[in-house]
Amino acid sequence: MKALGDACLGFLAGFVITTGASAYLSLDSTMAGALMFVVGLFAICSFGWNLFTGKVCYSIGKGPKYLGFLLVVWLSNFAGAAAGGGLIRLTRMEGVVERAQALCELKLSDSLLSVFVLAIFCNVMIYIAVEGYRSISYELGKYMAVFFGVTVFVVCGFEHCIANMYYLTAAGMWSGEAVVFILVCTAGNACGGLLIPAVTALARKGREKSNAEL
Repeated sequence: MKALGDACLGFLAGFVITTGASAYLSLDSTMAGALMFVVGLFAICSFGWNLFTGKVCYSIGKGPKYLGFLLVVWLSNFAGAAAGGGLIRLTRMEGVVERAQALCELKLSDSLLSVFVLAIFCNVMIYIAVEGYRSISYELGKYMAVFFGVTVFVVCGFEHCIANMYYLTAAGMWSGEAVVFILVCTAGNACGGLLIPAVTALARKGREKSNAEL
């Protein structure tokens, strides 16, 4: 039953990401679109839903059960994002579909190394957003962390695996190449999400060792 609950919260997270991504595709201004994209992570952080790119940041020190949890979250995020993309294709929002197609053509023409690196940078920003929301004690700081973390990654064009699941579905451009793209993007997001926690843990261990030697 826990897995079902995790999957439901993952589905909601994947689905709500599509709202921000749809707003992003609806606007001519990249900055305005980036600001609207924030709604997805804002809702996820506020309501406690499961987003792979956020949850993977807390993998250090966790056992195999957590890896299973991450798989459930990733798959349910995929289901939510695909559902959102599929529903958009049934509406009059042809402009969103066309922009999704143009965006996916650009993404799929990129090298896998570029995708991987851009995905790393994306989840560095996601970590700043979710950890800031979780650990900053005052309300304004929490929301600023989410606001700036998401806005920066969208404006820069960094790669977010769940948002890309939506773009590919809305564009109707799934293929073997697209699957590889998503897997590389997922790997980059995982590495980016673990970068700051890993370096922080290493620094903390070094300080503790230095203090013990004094």
